[in-house]
Amino acid sequence: MAVYKDEKGKLDTASIKTTTLFSFVVFALFLLIVLWGLANFFLDTYYERARTQEVIRTANVLETQFRQDREGFPSYAVQTAGSSGIYIRMDTPEESFIFDGTSNVEGAEDFDTDIESIAKALETSDGSATEVKAETVNASKRLAYASHIRARGDINTLYIIAPLYPDPSTIRILTNMLFYISFIVLVASSALAYMLSRRITLPIENLTRSAVELSHGNYNVKFDGSSFTETKALAKALNKASYEMEKTDFYQREIIANVSHDLKTPLTMIRSYAEKIIDITGDNPEKRNADLNIIIAETERLNKLVGDILSVSNMQSNNIELHMETFDLVEAARDVYESFNVLSSSEGFDIRFHPCKPAYVVGDRTRLMQVMSNFVDNAVKYAGDSKFIDIKLSRSGKKVSFHCIDHGVGIPEDEISHVWDKYYRTSANHERAIEGTGLGLAIVKGILTLHNAKYGVESSEGKGSDFWFELETVRKPSAKSKPTGKAKAADADAEENEKDNNGQED
Repeated sequence: MAVYKDEKGKLDTASIKTTTLFSFVVFALFLLIVLWGLANFFLDTYYERARTQEVIRTANVLETQFRQDREGFPSYAVQTAGSSGIYIRMDTPEESFIFDGTSNVEGAEDFDTDIESIAKALETSDGSATEVKAETVNASKRLAYASHIRARGDINTLYIIAPLYPDPSTIRILTNMLFYISFIVLVASSALAYMLSRRITLPIENLTRSAVELSHGNYNVKFDGSSFTETKALAKALNKASYEMEKTDFYQREIIANVSHDLKTPLTMIRSYAEKIIDITGDNPEKRNADLNIIIAETERLNKLVGDILSVSNMQSNNIELHMETFDLVEAARDVYESFNVLSSSEGFDIRFHPCKPAYVVGDRTRLMQVMSNFVDNAVKYAGDSKFIDIKLSRSGKKVSFHCIDHGVGIPEDEISHVWDKYYRTSANHERAIEGTGLGLAIVKGILTLHNAKYGVESSEGKGSDFWFELETVRKPSAKSKPTGKAKAADADAEENEKDNNGQED
């Protein structure tokens, strides 16, 4: 494919290369148009102004020279007239001196008329010097300057006639120079545009090729942003995206295997126990009910798997609906604690509940209880041999925080940032069989984000983990009825634990 052409062989006007080249060339042409315009339309005006100022400076120097060295004045005037290309005449009471430096430009036959005009202007002027611009027959301008010089009691008159148009040879030289400058500017701008466009587009083309490789499923591709800050930042973002895509793909494959296994096991159990009921225990009510309970439990497992997958799907499509209400987070946390406290007698867990004073928040009570249940469920899975779990609530100013702390295997430091990712499961060793889809904390993250809650995890490998979230508190809603038994119990526990928690009441 040609450098500035698309796949069809046509000029690609939308490419960076073509745009850069055209921009530089157009800018160079604009500069040349301005340069030639100034040369053609403003050179005469500029030359006339500069020439006038030079003549006045020369006249001042001649006047000084005449006063200081009258005998050496003729020699100096000849040199000045020749080098400056001007006509000089000095009238003294005795005689007139003419120093003509314009013979190579034009004849001096018309200068007498100019001197008569400037002499009259000098006599009628208020100052000691004056200047006029005279037009010759061929419309070429000249500057006529006259001034009185008082020296040794005599009044002397200095006349200077200067052409106000450039020497033809000078014009030719400037014109040739402009042609050379124009050629150099066009060539340099084209070369610079080409090199710059190549340098800009090369890293982009490399990134594009790598992106195509990534789109084909090659996660080992590396993005190189070359030397530009912007392309380096883009390459860094793409490398991170590639890593995240590879990780997500790995988790997806893992979750498919996990879900397939988790679905297969309860389905096998349901089928087996259903067949058992038909063939063996159908006439024995006690055995039949036991088998039916197993079928129901396995069905609940299936329901939870499907529910987690649907929850994540709804959150990704922003299709989740919250039922906001004002409720006591401490009371909701107590309900979660009581639902897990059965593990204390059945499996030997030591789960302790540390409430603070009632803390009312605005949120979806069911969803936030789901968050707290997920934290406690994870703590149960990873509590290790200690089987010790702390559930703590504390208030600080207008905020209330929930903490679920286990003292088990913990999370490796390099994996902490990934615990909220979909399909993630920690690589830490654990003895209990871990069931689930790996979507629990991703669901938690979505729920807490919808509630604008702060959340996080603090963990040390081998020492346990602390999963927490924090919400803004609100005033207790007005109610005519007295507190329920649970509310009274919550108040009593809160007062008992107030000193330990250092809670602050609004």
